Amino acid sequence: MEGCQMLVEIPQRGKSPVANDADGVQSLLTWKGRNRRLRAKIARTLTMSMADPSSPTALKGATTSAEDQEDAFLQFVEYARSMLSSNFDEDTDAGGCDGGDASAPPWSWVVSRILKSCVTYSSGVTPAILLSDLFQAWIEQRRYMTSKKKLEWKIPLEKRHKRMKLPHTVTIDSIYEKNFLSPSSVIEAVVIDTFLLPGTNIYLLSLGDMWSSCTIDLYLHRRYYDLVEFQILKKGREIFLTGCCLRSAMDGSGHPRLLPTEYLIVLLDEDQDEDALLLGAQFCSDSFSSISVDAFKNGISYSFYARQVILNKLSKCQYSEGVERKGVTLVDSEGVKIRFVLWGDQVLLANKIFSPGSMLALDKPFIAHIDDANITSQELCLEFGSATRIYMVPFTQQEEQVLISSTQLRSPGPKLSSTLCQNQGLNISQVMLPLDSQGSVDFKNYPLQLLVVDLRDKMTGVSIYGVVRYIHREVNSLDTIFRVKLEDTTGAIVAKLHFVRSWSLGHLGIGHSVFISGLTCSLNADKKLEVSWFEKDVGNTLVNLSCLPALLNSSCLHKSSCIADISKLTETKTHICRTSVVSIEHHDVCLIKSHAICGYPVRESSDGSLICSFCHLECDGEILDNFQLKVTLGDETGRLCVWCTCQTATELLQITPDEYIQLPVVEQAMYLCTLTGERLIVAVVNCRRDTNGSSVDLHGDVIFEVVRAQKF
Repeated sequence: MEGCQMLVEIPQRGKSPVANDADGVQSLLTWKGRNRRLRAKIARTLTMSMADPSSPTALKGATTSAEDQEDAFLQFVEYARSMLSSNFDEDTDAGGCDGGDASAPPWSWVVSRILKSCVTYSSGVTPAILLSDLFQAWIEQRRYMTSKKKLEWKIPLEKRHKRMKLPHTVTIDSIYEKNFLSPSSVIEAVVIDTFLLPGTNIYLLSLGDMWSSCTIDLYLHRRYYDLVEFQILKKGREIFLTGCCLRSAMDGSGHPRLLPTEYLIVLLDEDQDEDALLLGAQFCSDSFSSISVDAFKNGISYSFYARQVILNKLSKCQYSEGVERKGVTLVDSEGVKIRFVLWGDQVLLANKIFSPGSMLALDKPFIAHIDDANITSQELCLEFGSATRIYMVPFTQQEEQVLISSTQLRSPGPKLSSTLCQNQGLNISQVMLPLDSQGSVDFKNYPLQLLVVDLRDKMTGVSIYGVVRYIHREVNSLDTIFRVKLEDTTGAIVAKLHFVRSWSLGHLGIGHSVFISGLTCSLNADKKLEVSWFEKDVGNTLVNLSCLPALLNSSCLHKSSCIADISKLTETKTHICRTSVVSIEHHDVCLIKSHAICGYPVRESSDGSLICSFCHLECDGEILDNFQLKVTLGDETGRLCVWCTCQTATELLQITPDEYIQLPVVEQAMYLCTLTGERLIVAVVNCRRDTNGSSVDLHGDVIFEVVRAQKF
């Protein structure tokens, strides 16, 4: 830990960290640790980037060269990746991190971290701040590879890569650091030792994990005592735990311990002789077709071995009011399917640990008839009873070679991409990516930027950076689904966005630049490529870059444009422009009722209710007064008519709708005149409509929108 600590004074959220890049260099010079050579190179590179006008991070004014028309945001992403790769390759110690993995961080990971910093520092970021955050985060990302302190036990490296770390896993080190453990957290542990508490018959397990230097003791639940006696829970055994509570030390002499939990899953390995013998002897004689309810009532117990196929939410039944209930569909070796039903706290197992493709060995499950409003027949199901124990053979993570296309090697920032490849010393014609049980390839850690032209069937974890060309809701669907057409330099694709309840992304419109991660690609019934995104899935994000407040003050992430450039160019990227207000006509300022969630206007239906023109939902109680206005902006190169609405219009007018409406008409016109000549820095997008049109038309014939503005 010592080699990975940074003594950087991070500004408070909402306060401006933008002062001078030299401050960021100085903060990096205080990076505590043994790796002085790496620390010096970071500071040296940042200093050179400020001095060198050709550097991707140098602060530059408006230009009109072809090179400056490239996307500065993508250029900085490539530059940051090359910096991380070259520094960690040059010094394998890298603050205590193992240098065995010389690859650069994935493109989507770098973009996500940069956007996270922009959200945190809303008033702007500098290259020093971004690179400082990136280096710190990349070190944390690689912590599991460190050799800081080795325990006596080891899990072979080849076994570590067989399965992915679960999304809700917490490390033992983090439990000690926070002195807290949520019952919904998952612990992936290895048994270090089993022993009796002195003077009692209470079993304790000493647990460690692959990412921590500490161990912790667990009071074992009594339903698992015989597993210790039969040498199943022994040294080196991997287990999953959830539903745990932490018993903190009451005085300085004690140590925190984990209290007993029923939700302990023993991991088995079919390649190990002992585990294969256990599975064959105990679980392979019974099948779902052999279940007899009468025999079960007479005391006969069953043990099943089956593959998890799907997890589904069951509808309410007469016994489950207020209790969450989920069913895990299992299929045995004969192809017979049955549901394993979980109730209440048991649902943690399904939500946090179970995964499609994994094998479950259920010992002594309770057998009942499923009570579901959608099922008319007396279907049998399995339940987690008082004597039930679960063994699991996790899905073995396969990998597939994926060729890197020429379009990706020619992605924005080609000089930086080629430099990155040279620094790594790799022939990056192909990469190995994880393959799931359905044959889909996970592109979450793909090294380069994926473009629209690269999308294929059976791709998951895809990240796309593009521009919205049109957006509308599927009004005939019971679910909240929006279709968004995303466009980049290679083409366009329509993505179906599935939301948990309602639209939750704020104001998003045509021409806005977005970054979306967690896309899934598949072929539909017509053999056409369909791209989907599910808000509920862990790690899926959608960020509207055009509306980020930090973008205006982060000169390393944009290149300033002038009015003449914006009016001539047909590019769809977001332009940052320093300009002045030429005029705002009184008749071009309108006050509208808008939906608070998305910012779009509302209309009154025939029954008097208010309907959002974008979400197509009743929005009574979620209505705000907003401006919708047209304004003429100008600089020394020309003039441009633009429109804006919502918070952006308020920022531009520097008055709230409530304050404006209270002014007499004459004073309103006089107030607008006082804004003439006001200097602004604005983010402008080209919101020309796609040929397919859009469900909402706010701007008429004005094709430029100001999506963010502030005084300059």
